[in-house]
Amino acid sequence: MVTRPTAKKVKSLDELLQAAEPASMPSKSGDNGILMIPFNKIRPYQNHPFRLYSDERLDDLVESIKSNGILMPMIVRRIESDENGYEYEMLAGHNRMNGAKLAGLTEGPCIVKDSLSDEEALMYVVETNVIQRSFSDMLPSEKAAVLALRHSKMFSQGKRNDIINELKRLENPEYKGIDETSAPVGQKLTSREKIANEYGLSKNTVARLLRVDKLIVGLKSRVDCDEISLRCAVDLSYLADSEQEEVERVLSENEFKVDMKKTEMLRSYSANSKLNEKTTYQILSGQINRKPKSSSAPSIKIKHKVYSKFFSPDTKVSEIEKVVEEALELYFQTHPDRKEANTA
Repeated sequence: MVTRPTAKKVKSLDELLQAAEPASMPSKSGDNGILMIPFNKIRPYQNHPFRLYSDERLDDLVESIKSNGILMPMIVRRIESDENGYEYEMLAGHNRMNGAKLAGLTEGPCIVKDSLSDEEALMYVVETNVIQRSFSDMLPSEKAAVLALRHSKMFSQGKRNDIINELKRLENPEYKGIDETSAPVGQKLTSREKIANEYGLSKNTVARLLRVDKLIVGLKSRVDCDEISLRCAVDLSYLADSEQEEVERVLSENEFKVDMKKTEMLRSYSANSKLNEKTTYQILSGQINRKPKSSSAPSIKIKHKVYSKFFSPDTKVSEIEKVVEEALELYFQTHPDRKEANTA
């Protein structure tokens, strides 16, 4: 008879934090203790956007665990048991679990979160890595993941502060906590401006990194390796995922260089519905070096000072076209006489 590994309770979280937990700290069912959980019951966070420790940093972590064990509990959330037998998902502690496995351990201390939303789970993953690593030392794709969360519509500053306080108190029970940062009196900042100020970036850099987060994994890796510049990455981010996959396939099979002229053409061909397997190869190989010709229909250009009043710089061309089309439909619905005159 096979004995199934089970989680065993070791000590209360209150004992660990020594009454340091504030009223604002997230309190979900299952948060009242630390469990020793077998690693074969914990899966990594799906689509984990951060690289794990390697080389000397990983070696130091393994030696520390061998000598002292896992000093700070990991944070996991309970999931429905899947076909691989996983019952928990790692949120904070990917490196500790990896180092512990290399040190020969088969289980580790975990704080279990039972009722986290996907937003809260992602916040644990992101904020743990921001605390452990300097933002400036992160790869472009990692910075993009951090900024994308901060810029998302589901982002909650209050929840973020609670999570940061909890994570920092696990490291230091005497940590006093943070308050929500606010703009100077009389100054109302946009979401992007607040993010730029917090991480010491320009608004343009924030905009470019937000576009990087829309790339497929393969192209993100090329940005991280400096094979693709941030400006080129912005152009590629406007391609459909299937088009990005084709770009990645062509680059993987050839030694083509990527530059601004090529990515601008890829974006232009995509906007004109002319980007396919053949044209993607021809553009990246340099066989095509001109943007596609427009259709025979009259070309109408809207001046930048006109559309910039209504659209942000990173708005997709397709989104602008859709809004313009809807606006024209509404206009001619209220002015049917003008539509007849123009179609006569």
